[in-house]
Amino acid sequence: MEGTWPACVDAVRTHAPPDSEVVLLHVSGPDVPGVAHGAFAGLLGRGRPERDPGGLLERLGGTSAAGLLDAAADRLGRDCAVEERAGRVEREVVTAAEGADLLVLARDGDRTRLGPHSLGPAARFAVDHAPCPVLLVWPEPAPPLGTIPPPPH
Repeated sequence: MEGTWPACVDAVRTHAPPDSEVVLLHVSGPDVPGVAHGAFAGLLGRGRPERDPGGLLERLGGTSAAGLLDAAADRLGRDCAVEERAGRVEREVVTAAEGADLLVLARDGDRTRLGPHSLGPAARFAVDHAPCPVLLVWPEPAPPLGTIPPPPH
């Protein structure tokens, strides 16, 4: 997630051996350009494909991804590879982790309390299906222990 990547990079700086290969991954989901294409085709653009805003959103997303990867590489402060993918985020992350020694993820759900809801669907899928060990980090200080949900009845 866009707001959580600094915590992942910091965790790599702290926990990955200095000589390890690091790959920074950005996955662009197909949602926003797809919605724009569909809205244009269905409501606005019959017969005028050159005015479809979906292509512009795809290009802007690529520019944004490159900027985030550059910022992450600068923050990491060591040699690394960068990879951009497009598709379902959770599946692309799991596929990219094949053969890795460690996958570093940040919590992407409700970060105001401890518990299973601190993982959104994409992170939960990646944690459950990763073909390697996973380091799960809080993007900010973890909530206090008093936020643990009560036990089941």
